[in-house]
Order: sequence, then structure tokens, then C-alpha cells
Amino acid sequence: QVHLVESGGGLVQPGGSLRLSCAASGSIFNIYAMRWYRQAPGKQRELVATITSDGITNYADSVKGRFIISRDNTKNTMYLQMNSLKPEDTAVYYCMWQRLGGPLNGYWGQGTQVTVSS
Repeated sequence: QVHLVESGGGLVQPGGSLRLSCAASGSIFNIYAMRWYRQAPGKQRELVATITSDGITNYADSVKGRFIISRDNTKNTMYLQMNSLKPEDTAVYYCMWQRLGGPLNGYWGQGTQVTVSS
């Protein structure tokens, strides 16, 4: 099992910045993809960003140029640096890791609330 815990969420003003963390524990090996999702009230869950084991990143158009996904393998942690935040970024943010030999749909954290409001 891989256990994931998101942190770093909170209330931030429009235009501000926030960094989310996703700390992993358990059977952390052969991780081939790490992803950030978000879900706003009344809306579908959407994929925000992905980073692969070889460092390739992808972003949703809505966050491209504002968000940066990264990882620190020595700390078993993934990050999402969020800049120029907008009210529409308000959502619960979830991290998801996929491991070779593990569940195809990956392992999920409990989520952390991000609220962008003045």
C-alpha cells in the first residue's frame, strides 16, 4: 500500500501563491506517475498536473503558466506550486500516485481544501 497525505491548503487572496505537498509512505517503489487532481463543488473532478518518473510534466490549460508540479524523491513528496491564484482555483485538491504492479487507478490522498477569495 501507498499512503498519501496532502497538506498546504488554506485561504489565500486572488493573485496570491500557495504550495501544496503530498507526502507518501508505505510501499514507495516503481512509481511511474504522480498527479494532482481537483474538484470544486458541483463540478467534475479534473486532472490538474502530472509528473512522470522521468520528469515529464503536463498541465491542464486552465493552470498552465501558473502552476508547477515537482517532486523530491529523497523526501517521498510531490508538490504543486500555485501562483497567480484565481477564485476559480477554489477546490479540494487530491494527489494520486501510480505504481508498477499496483492499482491501475493509483493511490489517492484525502484531499486538502484550497480557497481563493478576498
